[in-house]
Amino acid sequence: MRLLLQLSNTNLHKKNVFHARLIEKTFFLCKFAKKKVDTSIMNIQQLEYIVALDKHRHFQRAAEACGVSQPTLSALIQKLEEELDLTLFDRKSHPISTTESGRAVVDQARVVLYHIAQLKEMTRSEKELNSGTIRIGVIPTVAPYILPRLFKQMQQMFPQIELRAFELRTAVIIEQLRKAELDMAILATPLEQPDFLEIPLYYEKFAAYVSPCEEIYSKEEIVANEMPTEHLWVLKEGHCMRNQVFNFCQTKSAYSTTYEAGSIDTLIKIVDENGGYTVIPELHFPLLHDTQQQHVRHLSAPTPVREISLVIRQDYVRERLINSVADAVKAFIPEEMLDTRLKKFAIKL
Repeated sequence: MRLLLQLSNTNLHKKNVFHARLIEKTFFLCKFAKKKVDTSIMNIQQLEYIVALDKHRHFQRAAEACGVSQPTLSALIQKLEEELDLTLFDRKSHPISTTESGRAVVDQARVVLYHIAQLKEMTRSEKELNSGTIRIGVIPTVAPYILPRLFKQMQQMFPQIELRAFELRTAVIIEQLRKAELDMAILATPLEQPDFLEIPLYYEKFAAYVSPCEEIYSKEEIVANEMPTEHLWVLKEGHCMRNQVFNFCQTKSAYSTTYEAGSIDTLIKIVDENGGYTVIPELHFPLLHDTQQQHVRHLSAPTPVREISLVIRQDYVRERLINSVADAVKAFIPEEMLDTRLKKFAIKL
């Protein structure tokens, strides 16, 4: 689903309905905590403890992360297992592992905690709305151009917000968003994922980086779908930029060797040493030295472009935080690249 930037008043009725549904959904998710119709109901602490143990795979480290003693954490997790009549963790393995049945409970517990945080968000004061922690995932072919300046801008513009960034591939980011392990992400879109909302940030052109040894080096401009692919160096399977390159090249590279990592900078060095050519995004141009700048050739007919968006879950409610990230990005991305609506309007959820 694509999220449009709305022009004016937010429909309060719709927002109230959304909040009511969020509350209803949270209580529904908590139903699985009941073993019988009695007082044996799991609590939020127990959910936090099993999520922590799943993450750290060690009772002592999980207890330290939760700020409790190891016996307290162990006892409450064991009590929860007894209430559910399930063994959530295999204590004989080293490190501790989550059982198959425990995996489903832990994943659901993580989502429940996410919704509890959303409920708390609805009661925060105006002063607190622009504070807190943002866990953001960024794909490797965007991270080098975004993250250094994003950290700087966020610290200058919103010092009360803690930004935790993770450089991950698209598939991993989508999974972590779905499990509420990330709050938002910066990805190449569209994703065709109905679980998420996409907010376009900017549009980035691609260009060819060509070795002087190649015949096409003499051209000032190259038609994208006519590029020869026998000397094309690309990224490893799983990188969305690799798929985008093949989309406009139409055929796969005939080179027997494909670079097996996510660094565009290393692809450029491979071209410098071995010949051939690669495709690089527009924001990489300023990182090239003067001689390398001469190896860039613009692509046309049409110029290939990728859309970069902020991606969130459909139930994300922290409007101020997502606008904080968008405002920080707007501060350093060239204006001509920014999405037209983002330049004019705030994001309305």
